Amino acid sequence: MESYLNENFGGVRSKNSSEEALRRWRRVCGIVKNRKRRFRFTANLSKRSEAEAMRRTNHEKLRVAVLVSKAALQFIHAVTPAPSEYTIPSEVKNAGFGICADELGSIVEGHDIKKLKGHGGIEGIANMLNASITDGINATSDTLKVRQDIYGLNRFTESPPRGFWGFVWEALQDMTLIILGICAIMSLLVGITMEGWPTGAQDGLGIVASILLVVFVTATSDYRQSLQFKDLDREKKKISVQVTRNGYRQKISIYALLPGDIVHLSIGDQVPADGLFISGFSLLIDESSLTGESEPITINSDYPFLLSGTKVQDGSCKMLVTTVGMRTQWGKLMATLSEGGDDETPLQVKLNGVATIIGKIGLFFAVVTFAVLTQGLFNRKLQEGTHLNWSGDDALELLEYFAVAVTIVVVAVPEGLPLAVTLSLAFAMKKMMNDKALVRHLAACETMGSGTCICSDKTGTLTTNHMTVIKSCICGNIKEVSNSHEKESICTEISDSVLKILFQSIFNNTGGEVVRDKDGKVEILGTPTETALLEFGLSLGGDFQLVRKECKLIKVEPFNSAKKRMGVVLHLPWGGFRAHCKGASEIVLASCDKYIDSTGKVVPLDETSTNHLNNTIERFASEALRTLCLAYLELDDFSSDSQIPTTGYTCIGIVGIKDPVRPGVKESVEICRRAGITVRMVTGDNITTAKAIARECGILTDDGVAIEGPQFREKSLEEMTELIPKIQVMARSSPLDKHTLVTKLRTLFGEVVAVTGDGTNDAPALHEADIGLAMGISGTEVAKESADVIILDDNFSTIVTVAKWGRSVYVNIQKFVQFQLTVNVVALVVNFSSACLTGNAPLTAVQLLWVNMIMDTLGALALATEPPNDELMKQAPVGRKGNFISNIMWRNVLGQAIYQFIIIWCLQARGRKLFQLDGPDRDLTLNTLIFNSFVFCQIFNEINSREMEKINVFKGILGNYVFLGVLLCTVIFQIIIIEYLGTFANTIPLTLPQWIMCILFGFLGMPIAALIKMLPV
Repeated sequence: MESYLNENFGGVRSKNSSEEALRRWRRVCGIVKNRKRRFRFTANLSKRSEAEAMRRTNHEKLRVAVLVSKAALQFIHAVTPAPSEYTIPSEVKNAGFGICADELGSIVEGHDIKKLKGHGGIEGIANMLNASITDGINATSDTLKVRQDIYGLNRFTESPPRGFWGFVWEALQDMTLIILGICAIMSLLVGITMEGWPTGAQDGLGIVASILLVVFVTATSDYRQSLQFKDLDREKKKISVQVTRNGYRQKISIYALLPGDIVHLSIGDQVPADGLFISGFSLLIDESSLTGESEPITINSDYPFLLSGTKVQDGSCKMLVTTVGMRTQWGKLMATLSEGGDDETPLQVKLNGVATIIGKIGLFFAVVTFAVLTQGLFNRKLQEGTHLNWSGDDALELLEYFAVAVTIVVVAVPEGLPLAVTLSLAFAMKKMMNDKALVRHLAACETMGSGTCICSDKTGTLTTNHMTVIKSCICGNIKEVSNSHEKESICTEISDSVLKILFQSIFNNTGGEVVRDKDGKVEILGTPTETALLEFGLSLGGDFQLVRKECKLIKVEPFNSAKKRMGVVLHLPWGGFRAHCKGASEIVLASCDKYIDSTGKVVPLDETSTNHLNNTIERFASEALRTLCLAYLELDDFSSDSQIPTTGYTCIGIVGIKDPVRPGVKESVEICRRAGITVRMVTGDNITTAKAIARECGILTDDGVAIEGPQFREKSLEEMTELIPKIQVMARSSPLDKHTLVTKLRTLFGEVVAVTGDGTNDAPALHEADIGLAMGISGTEVAKESADVIILDDNFSTIVTVAKWGRSVYVNIQKFVQFQLTVNVVALVVNFSSACLTGNAPLTAVQLLWVNMIMDTLGALALATEPPNDELMKQAPVGRKGNFISNIMWRNVLGQAIYQFIIIWCLQARGRKLFQLDGPDRDLTLNTLIFNSFVFCQIFNEINSREMEKINVFKGILGNYVFLGVLLCTVIFQIIIIEYLGTFANTIPLTLPQWIMCILFGFLGMPIAALIKMLPV
């Protein structure tokens, strides 16, 4: 079976599957009872093709628009543009605005420079929107409502959520239930004609009632599942953006954005709406998500058009929002993509394969069973000589045989198998949300259970990301900044001129800001590193706003993990220019040839002073401090088109930033080690700092290797093959190093790799990994878009929780498959063998429908929602090549099936004698005993299935209320069926001794299962 599944259903991967692989398994799925339900959680490939065609159209539109705008720009430079002849629609004019949404859309989407200039440029557009390019919009609840009515909401159209009755209708689409319904109607007609009402309607009504019960239980389960996904979708949409509104900076939801808002964008952000560039530096935009074009676009005041859904690859800017929601191309694209759905998971596809195989076997058995039963009826009529005379009773009997055959298909085709995966994943995703992990793609939850390796960032994941400068070396003097007395001495011991350069470096060469909120309180915005430096500058008595106003910012090169440095150039008030640089200490120090000594003089950097500064870096790093070097360079002349120099700097000083290890990380790393998961730290930090933190976390062991990125990338393939298994720490790594490590681990060593990332440059590694884990707090929108799971608290311990839930999902589905295969095998063999040997089927259509519900919907609910336990993290990972239906499962299935078959067959052969049955109801009583014993065998087997290898199956059962609830409901309803619904279910009330014997037959399956588990496989 495993080789058949791998051949026909094995091409689908956990992510980035080819369209051919997705189409191939759909073609192989032959027998499907209910296509709508079976394929509900699979990708809509036609909608995806539609979205791809839309991207190609966008690409062509933008290419033409760029050419036109360039031509218009040349014309505008030569001729002064005439004022626009645009007529304002009356409703827009009455609302107090000077431009409508369609006109704004045509300017930005059409890249229409001429039209933009005709409206007075960006300031003119802002005025027409009743907004300011410095203060944004003046928002009150009334004005916001008017603005929303005129320009729309920043949301794309989604399919309306399906209500409960929609799921009822979907459940009714089941082909076998439709056939059974037709059988029930025919049974009603024939029965009422022959025997009158109500006696003749009992069999037909029994089938109808069973169908309705199956439909409503299925619909209820599916509806509850859809509500869980709705909650998760709501969480996925909690995206905030920095805007200026009412004159101050604030964070608002992207869905609250309106035309006129001023949005602040930086590297890694996704552009949340269409807009116009107001001001910024070195802005590069990646438009591939919208157009498929991989080459980034430079945005500036000459070409100011920013499109929703594109990503900031480099630089930063302020943007005036012009068009939102479905008026943007991104809104239209997302509306189409949302209908495309998520890729199906490998486990869903594999279980579709299992369902297909069993369905074909079931169909064969059903046809043979119907043929054998029909032949028996013909033979009996031939012997009686009545083969030419057919009565209504004969028609009803033939109809019952057909209903039994159809019901065998109902039981045999395990439609619930693929849906059990979704149920388990939905349950796990909801619970993981409570544990601070937001799963963006279903497959990630499943794949994490097979994970063998985690490549983790250091900052914010293994550490708290609450950074403070605790040591500094300014002008060669080392000070404990955490000591208030020593902090004060910094200001007194260095000259005013040096202090001024230091403040200039801290407050200008930063991606952060010091602002006042609406209550007038000082707030520091920016990354934890930037915040720590700004706090340090403020604590020394610096004034952020004053220092920023003194000089004009000419150029900014934002920090990125490839350069490991950030630089700015300032135009000084007294003339001349000054470049400031900060970044990785050894890299920035290597750019310096001078430093400021203890007297405040700039002197050449000789061997002694270089050694002193390098030793300081090493000393800070050995204390697990993150080190940054600050430097500056005097320039005679500079233009914004020039590159910031990389050599000739003067070192101002070095700061040591403390970022404590998170509580519980060491224990979590040890849990991973016991679970067979290797943890590797991949960081951009200094190797000494990285090693110190890795030892503190328990990642770096005595036999492990710590290596720097530049050394790693110089290794040959043979050297990498030997080295990679030993690597535990990679320091000073570039995004390419991380990508290479992940690729080699997956391809050369067959590892299932989880990777954490927070920056834009981590996107390739997150995309390449089997499971991409983005940081929810420090992560950029680009990283989150590329990730499969978002760790909302940035905590490594949460990653371990994700791994535990992933394993739980995998094991739970194995348990359910084991349980369902057992019921399938027994139900098929019992009805088939009985039909062949005795000429009748002991389990009627109504009874089989009830059994189907126990094993399908209720079984999935009980076993697929089992919470994880700590034992899961003491087992070896499944890895990439593990068989889903293992030998252990086959042992348990066959052992339990043989026991149940023996019990049922003994009851059929010796039941009358064993229970001393006689009288007119003896056959009905025997069939009721067989049905009751069969159901109780399934109930106790459900308990057995909680553990596939361990004998103690009761551990933790009292804590699983869903499981207990399902068992209780099954038992209660079984009692009702036997004792009170005999007319419809073809049963008869049993005596107490008979009930006890049926329960005993079921219970005996438990010691039998314990003995089976002792058999080696």
